[in-house]
Amino acid sequence: MTESSTALDGLNTQSLLGIRRGIEKESLRCDPDGALVRTPHPVELGSALTHPHITTDFSESQVELITGVHLGVQSCIDELRQVQKFTFQAMGDELLWVSSMPCVLPADDAIPLGQYGNSNVGQAKTVYRSGLGYRYGRRMQTISGIHYNWSMPGLSSEAYFGLIRNFRRHAFLLLYLFGASPAVCESFVAGRSHSLQSLHPGTMGLPYATSLRMGRLGYQSDAQSALAVSYNSLEGYAASLHQALTVSYAPYQAIGLLAPDGHFRQLTTSLLQIENEFYGTIRPKRVIFQGERPLHALRERGVEYVEVRLMDLDPFEPVGINVQTLRFLDVFLLHCLSQPSPDDSPQEMAAMSRNQQCVAERGREPGLQLQRGDAPVALTNWGLDLVHQFAPLARALDAAHDCNDYTEAVAHAEHALRHPETLPSARVLQSMAQDFDGSFSAFAKAHSVQTKAQELAAPLHAHELAHFEQLAEASRLQQRAIEDADTLPFAQYLTQYLSPERLGRST
Repeated sequence: MTESSTALDGLNTQSLLGIRRGIEKESLRCDPDGALVRTPHPVELGSALTHPHITTDFSESQVELITGVHLGVQSCIDELRQVQKFTFQAMGDELLWVSSMPCVLPADDAIPLGQYGNSNVGQAKTVYRSGLGYRYGRRMQTISGIHYNWSMPGLSSEAYFGLIRNFRRHAFLLLYLFGASPAVCESFVAGRSHSLQSLHPGTMGLPYATSLRMGRLGYQSDAQSALAVSYNSLEGYAASLHQALTVSYAPYQAIGLLAPDGHFRQLTTSLLQIENEFYGTIRPKRVIFQGERPLHALRERGVEYVEVRLMDLDPFEPVGINVQTLRFLDVFLLHCLSQPSPDDSPQEMAAMSRNQQCVAERGREPGLQLQRGDAPVALTNWGLDLVHQFAPLARALDAAHDCNDYTEAVAHAEHALRHPETLPSARVLQSMAQDFDGSFSAFAKAHSVQTKAQELAAPLHAHELAHFEQLAEASRLQQRAIEDADTLPFAQYLTQYLSPERLGRST
């Protein structure tokens, strides 16, 4: 087969230049000693409920920075950096923790839930987080990462699901190349069973790990693993989620919907409270209308973009990721889109899960074997096979953008496959050992201090600062307007919002 008849079919300059992307970056706020702060979301940052670029994730202590939609990777990174600079300027002496695995944590129930005001939608967000705490523990929810939202013009839902299936098959390569969480603070695993080794007093990890965040210690759920959601069609995917959102699950029923004081412990007793609770390395997404359920939006109007969810924060980068990594992701996603994508099966999904765990915990182990189809294959050989297939796509993107940057990003990945000591996960462990006596907390704290100092050394211009201050004030006014407009009692609002009828297509 020639290049033109395979990977480049249907990809023209106009469609390549039409790729749109955005970033969501989560980070914990910590004090100068590297311990989680439990103060409210800084008021100077605006309303976490309504601000378009600055909110919180699970915890009041977990900032989430969100870019707009961009046609260029550099402008996307530049905007994220601007939002982060404003955030730093509003944080006093607090730091943003640069690692995906958390800083020193207090007792589980002392980790504060995100607070979004007293509107119904704001209260529902906090109750949802309460439910996550009961179901999985609050510590697990403090893990942070980067989500990459990506779309290309003219794609059907069927094409996006083909991309998703191939992405899941080849996600091991992204964990290997960009995983940056091989170690954790001991406070994260206190009282939990685990297979980590002690690397230093207060530090646990594994010598060949790439991304503990994406392994058994991270965003995993035994309950959800029973779902075995298929990505063979929008209809099948939606049906799987619909059931998980509407059928009561006995262990969560045992938690109870209400606490003795009458407050809600969780939104529902179903396997998933809402769609966002479904964990995965990649999600099909659609922008929703106000009050609309995400599953209804997908069923009604189809897939609009995909959300890549497995990227660790890179502690060596000012905003946790760089333009070269984004360019590699663009090539990777185009490859997933342009290659044949046979239907998945329960057997293949089980193999993909084993591959993910293997790479997360042992990815740099010399000679590591993964399962590809019916046969084992060396991770590095499979990775090199893929990277060589990326070359024509990188050249096509370079031609469209009149640069060599995409080819260089692929070449950098090939070098990393051949030299695992250059990978972020290896560099983290090397720096911990050489510069911080093996301490993960000391390593991450030092890089958090350094990152804040670098960002504040080149602060926002006056007009940029004024822009963000105006956004913050507008978001506070918007939150108050939402609160003033509420008329339904909260319990009645929840009943209506969670009604199974609102998950289906309109008739």
